[in-house]
Amino acid sequence: MLADKDRIFTNLYGMYDRSLAGARARGHWDGTAGLIARGRDKIIEEMKTSGLRGRGGAGFPTGLKWSFMPKQSDGRPHYLVVNADESEPGTCKDREIMRHDPHTLVEGCLIAGFAMGANTGYIYLRGEYIREREALQIAIDECYDAGLIGKNACGSGWDFDLYLAHGAGAYICGEETALLESLEGKKGMPRLKPPFPANTGLYGCPTTVNNVESIAVAPTILRRGAGWFASFGRPNNAGTKIFAVSGHVERPCVVEDAMSITLRELLDKHCGGVRGGWKNLKAVIPGGSSVPLLPASLCDEAIMDFDWLREQKSGLGTAAVIVMDQSTDVIKAIWRLSCFYKHESCGQCTPCREGTGWMMRVMDRLVKGEAEPEEIDVLLDVTKQVEGHTICALGDAAAWPIQGLIRHFRDEIEDRIKAKRTGRISAVAAE
Repeated sequence: MLADKDRIFTNLYGMYDRSLAGARARGHWDGTAGLIARGRDKIIEEMKTSGLRGRGGAGFPTGLKWSFMPKQSDGRPHYLVVNADESEPGTCKDREIMRHDPHTLVEGCLIAGFAMGANTGYIYLRGEYIREREALQIAIDECYDAGLIGKNACGSGWDFDLYLAHGAGAYICGEETALLESLEGKKGMPRLKPPFPANTGLYGCPTTVNNVESIAVAPTILRRGAGWFASFGRPNNAGTKIFAVSGHVERPCVVEDAMSITLRELLDKHCGGVRGGWKNLKAVIPGGSSVPLLPASLCDEAIMDFDWLREQKSGLGTAAVIVMDQSTDVIKAIWRLSCFYKHESCGQCTPCREGTGWMMRVMDRLVKGEAEPEEIDVLLDVTKQVEGHTICALGDAAAWPIQGLIRHFRDEIEDRIKAKRTGRISAVAAE
């Protein structure tokens, strides 16, 4: 379990002062000009050495992503864009950073902006995040007043402006290129890649899009050293991580702990365990709604990091852990996610536009037990036709929960179909 002295976010629960004075008292904005004085190359090298992987879901190495930005400007400005469009069901970690520890993000933006040669940064917030926007705007105003950002930020010689942009509550705008389209005032629809944002991003200029948590941890990594950060977690899964645990646990919570913590320790230490005891566990979605679930049989050994979960054909995603006990109708739970992805598809790609609705309608019949047994394989086949055949990953996100359900709970689906046929209504989900 992570020691308190090693936590980066010391005000996740909002128990302390979130103002600039409070943030400084907790060690933020300490010697920021000195960090910038190390120079772009040193900062990017340190981020690479730390082993930090993107905290938004994909897990791409952050330092490597920063290094893709052109070293010299060709006359176009560079932009830093922070993805705060936290719309993945079950995910609420970035919300707590912005609400209670906003200065970690603002300072991170300055340092990341400098490292990429960007004089301007945008934080794109989810439409529903009203209070978070207010807290962030207050923090940004405080920093302007104190000379920490703006002209000659922190006395470092680097100019940096930071703006907030508020979305309208579209899940698709969490995809980085759809986010850029929305920022430009257009419909939030993903772009084809290449060209990649590092070359042609916001307004056709070099741009890096990073998750809130990825940016907010950067100043602490530079202060304490890459070796300190890399000392947590297994190789290639370094650092501390914020986990958001919801569902059937005694105490749902958002908590920072070391990467590669076991699922059992995470739930027992921070959440008071599974409701009704560990034996009452049925399944866990380990990383937000788009990753396949794990059945209870895999949860005993589960390690919460990118690589172990990928080996189990799931993923860490946003580390939003959704716990389901034996009372859960797991088929209905996955049907509900199918409804969500059908609703949020932007409709640009045919496999996703048509496939999400088709999958949802078949799931609807599976919930009621009204499908034919062979439709389970047809559904699985359709998920494979959607997965990997769309511009962005929303098609994958719609397909994976269903694949996980069929992989681990096929017998439950088949039992429900049989029960419906024999008239044992009690085994069928309530409508």
